[in-house]
Amino acid sequence: MARPNYFFAFPVDGAFVLELPQLPPSFRLFHPDDVHMTLSFLGGCGEEAALRALAALDSAREQRAFPSMNVSLGSVVPMGSARAYSALSALLERGRSEATECVATWRDVLSEAALGKREKRAPKPHITVARPRMRVTDAGREAGLEWAQGLDLSRIYATLDRVALYTWSDGNRRERLFRVLAERKLDAIS
Repeated sequence: MARPNYFFAFPVDGAFVLELPQLPPSFRLFHPDDVHMTLSFLGGCGEEAALRALAALDSAREQRAFPSMNVSLGSVVPMGSARAYSALSALLERGRSEATECVATWRDVLSEAALGKREKRAPKPHITVARPRMRVTDAGREAGLEWAQGLDLSRIYATLDRVALYTWSDGNRRERLFRVLAERKLDAIS
């Protein structure tokens, strides 16, 4: 088995995914408990490095506020390579600028502590709802894009009031992909 990945994210109530239309067969819907908005992806850094990042988060929060955010979902778009996208994710509508600023502010604290480097890509807050399976065809990918274009998630609102350290699930990864190692409650919205 490959070395597990670690990441920090805001848990989101994912019950809404159970109400989405049937996905094309070459896709996997996220389990409701796996739905999140990524703050900082650390990759296969190891648990010790991930816990260093958690300690850095705790220390930085003593110096400045980390407020909760109210967000709503918008259009669902492909993420990753344009030709071979790796996820179908909802962009944020309400709260997009606040979430972008939050990710830009906090992810470097985490990645520097765990990896000794900063993220180079611009923040793009999103919430993944589905992923293509390993052997998806071009026609399957096109069906996934059609599915995504037919979604209207504008009624989905969430309060991002916790940040969690995630890694791979201990159990059946066909059901749940992730598990939370630690969680921190954020400051109340002012």
